[in-house]
Amino acid sequence: MVKEKGFNPTKNYNKTKEIIGYVPIQQATQEIYDRIGFMSGLEVHQQLLTKRKLFCNCPAGIYQKPDEYDAEVIRHMRPTLSELGEYDGTALMEFKTRKEIVYHISNDSACTYDIDDTPPFPIDREALEIAIKISLLSKLNVVGEVHITRKQYLDGSIPTGFQRTGIIGIEGEIYLKNKKIRLIQLSLEEDSCREVSDIGHIRVYRTDRLGMPLIETVTYPDFVNPDEVKEGCDYIRFLNRSTGLVRTGIGAGRQDVNVSCRGGSRVEIKGVARTRWIPKLTHNEAFRQWALLHIRKLLNEKIKDKKKWKINHKLINDNEITFTNKSIKNAKAAGLVIVAVNMPGFKTVLSHFTQPGKSFTDEIGDRMKVVACLQKPFMVTSEDINPKLKKNEAKKVAKLLKSEENDAQMVFWAPRDDIKTALETIEERCLMAFDGVPEETRKSFEDGTTIFERVLPGADRMYPDTDSAPIPLEDDYIEKLKLELPEEIIVRYRQLKKWNIPEDTYTYIFSKNLYPLTERIILELKINPVFVGTFIGHRLKFIEGHFKHVKEFNYKIIYAMFKYLLDNKIELELARYMLSVVYEFPKMDFDSVLESIKFRKIPKDEIISRISFLRNKFSEVRLSDKPENEEKWIMGQLYKTAIGNIKLSELSEIISKKTSK
Repeated sequence: MVKEKGFNPTKNYNKTKEIIGYVPIQQATQEIYDRIGFMSGLEVHQQLLTKRKLFCNCPAGIYQKPDEYDAEVIRHMRPTLSELGEYDGTALMEFKTRKEIVYHISNDSACTYDIDDTPPFPIDREALEIAIKISLLSKLNVVGEVHITRKQYLDGSIPTGFQRTGIIGIEGEIYLKNKKIRLIQLSLEEDSCREVSDIGHIRVYRTDRLGMPLIETVTYPDFVNPDEVKEGCDYIRFLNRSTGLVRTGIGAGRQDVNVSCRGGSRVEIKGVARTRWIPKLTHNEAFRQWALLHIRKLLNEKIKDKKKWKINHKLINDNEITFTNKSIKNAKAAGLVIVAVNMPGFKTVLSHFTQPGKSFTDEIGDRMKVVACLQKPFMVTSEDINPKLKKNEAKKVAKLLKSEENDAQMVFWAPRDDIKTALETIEERCLMAFDGVPEETRKSFEDGTTIFERVLPGADRMYPDTDSAPIPLEDDYIEKLKLELPEEIIVRYRQLKKWNIPEDTYTYIFSKNLYPLTERIILELKINPVFVGTFIGHRLKFIEGHFKHVKEFNYKIIYAMFKYLLDNKIELELARYMLSVVYEFPKMDFDSVLESIKFRKIPKDEIISRISFLRNKFSEVRLSDKPENEEKWIMGQLYKTAIGNIKLSELSEIISKKTSK
């Protein structure tokens, strides 16, 4: 709406941003995080590399293409009472949305268990064994007996309405570069469906991923800054991959990040797709909570009796106000109802900073979108940074609502059936602001901001699974699995440091589980560790990002390529030029690879003998008398011929000696 005289939403947004002390992550220091009491923990999920799903015999890892499915099932979810006779808050919120859940089912990847028409089969022993191994590697105490429980989910992501899960290990630890992080537990659970779309009251899922074995590693909130959170998440993911027993690729590994600040609440940032997003997300979430605490202070100073506070609203027709705003005109044409809402005492609050580019208005709007299932754009307010109503229209809205000077107004549009839920959501979120930071689950975005996804689930959603018997784990079995574990990641990290391999290669080496290959090449082929580390961590990473391969690339080919070069007495530097061809055509033999890059074996002495001829040639074409120009020109002339036949460093030294005479 219009900016009132004496009050400017933009100035208020910037002023509140300054008051809470927000700084971009690039300028943040540990002192700043200590000031706001930054605290974070992790829940890292990783799919396991098994042949079948966790509680049925369907194959794991078969994904259906869009619009390719054999059946469609429609469900409406309803909450159930917990063991203590209570409803979970998340379940009640999801029920309020009145969602119709549609499942696209493929015969190749789903069965009657997936749609809750068959009881669970015995747990997949391969998945259980992998989960135990990773628990041991995480220094967790493996339980004596696995008990399967049900975790309620009413968002439709699991057709049964609950996820079967079992704790495998408790109270462990991992070691980062500078500190130890405590682990709460590791659980083995079934994965959920893949969401296809969520528009209005209809949400569509694919069931191909449903039921795939998944482990969840949960840490204590021991991280005190955003970079530590990313480091911890990377470590857990690298640890999982070091076993070679987990799936990799898009969607195979996901993480939820729990964040709070001093005086705030635990907020879960759900489904962070990439670990590089974590620093910005956790930084902004801590300051979002810090901003909400400042809003709480402002509201409690202005409004003394929260219990009497409530919104008032009015449905607007054309006889009262004729809006010129395009979105409102389109809404009316579509048959939607226009509603004006007054929020007593909320002036300056709606334009209060919460996240970069977002204000408290978004806190309300995001909840309305999720709970009332409204499609953006669906609202304007009296504190929009860019006014969306004309001045006379804004005044009429305030007059109709009998607003006072310190009130804020909103106009929204929605189907008639959704108005009641929308009004309840507006009032509910405003009342929450008096208490500070609501516990909730939020969806992450690459720019480091988040939006409301659902109410944070409580303990009431967990209860025993009466369909699954306890699974005893014998001590002898656990001891046997201990003998099959790889080295700890921190041990491998220290070895790379000892070899003087550049640290900027570590993330790629660990994320692709290429440490065993790196170690084998160094120890068995006796190749310089720095050369091997940079070849894999820099050259291979570049090739993988810029070239396509015909089939799944087997990294063991790199070992075979280096051995081929050594056996044929070809300088290893040629491997840089071979790699792009080997990567694109992994079935091509190495002799053919050399032909394709036009490599010709020439004796070292023959190459060196050309230097004198090139010196004479340079004297004819040179434009400068500087000695280094002669060296560079000769090196450039011999470079292609030298690759693979003589070490470039050795050739450079010989040229330097000859040109200096």
